[in-house]
Amino acid sequence: MANLELRHLRTICAIAEEGSVSKAAARIGVSQPALTTQLRSIERLIGGDLFERSPSGSVPTELGRSLIRSARVVLDDVKTLLNMGDPKTRSAADTSLVFASIPMLFTGTVVSELAAWIRCAKVRVQTYTAGSCVLDLVASGRADLAVFEWSEGLEQRKLAGVEVRSLVGEPQFVGLSENDPLSGADEIDLADLARRDWVVPPPDVDGLRIQLRHACDAAGFLPRLTHQVSDARTAMTLTAGGAVCLLQPASIDGHGIVVRPLRGTPLITPVLLAMRSDGLWADRRHEITACVAHAYSPLSRAIPITRSGGPVIRNTTPNSTPHGFSRGPVDRSRRIHEMSAIRHQRHCQFAAISVFDARMG
Repeated sequence: MANLELRHLRTICAIAEEGSVSKAAARIGVSQPALTTQLRSIERLIGGDLFERSPSGSVPTELGRSLIRSARVVLDDVKTLLNMGDPKTRSAADTSLVFASIPMLFTGTVVSELAAWIRCAKVRVQTYTAGSCVLDLVASGRADLAVFEWSEGLEQRKLAGVEVRSLVGEPQFVGLSENDPLSGADEIDLADLARRDWVVPPPDVDGLRIQLRHACDAAGFLPRLTHQVSDARTAMTLTAGGAVCLLQPASIDGHGIVVRPLRGTPLITPVLLAMRSDGLWADRRHEITACVAHAYSPLSRAIPITRSGGPVIRNTTPNSTPHGFSRGPVDRSRRIHEMSAIRHQRHCQFAAISVFDARMG
């Protein structure tokens, strides 16, 4: 009995995308009768009609639509597998720019910036919770650039053909229940959280665990890392119920959680940008760095300043997600409007090169 092959899946997808057998045959480079014969063979293997003829061309049946969805997943996975071993195996016709990232609030803006300024055929995104995973994608040539948070052991990694640049130093805020006695304060002393239970990601994806322990040790206590969870919804529920967690500075109050800065900013996380120095986009590394930095800048401008010099978050639309978990979008246009008068002091200082210098150069 014949088996379903990858060429059969490519044929089905081609017919669906072109809308007719004749156009699909021209695209693949075979005659229409030959492709029709192949389609009939595939339908016998599947056990039903995959397309119906109509005045507008070939229309997938319900069975056909189901097969096409599965075929596209399989073909994408095969393409990824073929590109895993050597970055040089990447097709010369593939001019897409692959952006790998941990879940961050500005990922969508980065994609828009890259698409507008780099003018590549397509920007593709891959996200992983662990920074080590996105760095692995760049190191193996499966991604062109990655944005991730610094973590212990990074300096010891051997990264041939990879440049790692400092993008921004991001202060870590704390999320706590709106019913917590400390929720009314503009800033929180880390020492005041000594008796709280902490919500943290599992150790294999938590790059801030050691930093948090060091900061708490300096404040005179050992943090109670009671809850280790991998999904944001559970983390938010636990925080709203009385635990505490770390948050990005652009997070905002809601869902029973308030977001507050830590007095003295004891936790600052370097956000890093890694790029291939020998890949398809190597000659435009400086411009790409500038695009990513420019995408982040609206979030840094949305951080207001307290009287003591530290940043503070106002109550706006609900949206906060604990550190290390998937983060939802922030209502950035509203926040920028509210905070536009606050320009003088920043906790987020860019180490990347000037956006305008890079683009003009």
